[in-house]
Amino acid sequence: MRFWLIAILIFFAVRYLLPIVLRLVLSSFVRKQMRNGGFVVPPPARPDGSDPATRPGEIRVDYVPPTAPERDKPAGFKGGEYVDFEEVK
Repeated sequence: MRFWLIAILIFFAVRYLLPIVLRLVLSSFVRKQMRNGGFVVPPPARPDGSDPATRPGEIRVDYVPPTAPERDKPAGFKGGEYVDFEEVK
């Protein structure tokens, strides 16, 4: 009988009290980190070290990947890129 009483008390503590305690602890931790600036992600650095200012409404492109040479495609190819896939059931 004593075992079941302890088991029920532990169950209710874990089920009802632990989420409240975790919510309070985690929310205070997140508030502290936000005050200290712990979640701030710096912007990526440019390779040449410059930071050109863009006017409002303009787009700044950080990186453009090199294009593949046209000789890789067959002569009669008139489509785009295709992805092979398998259906999983």
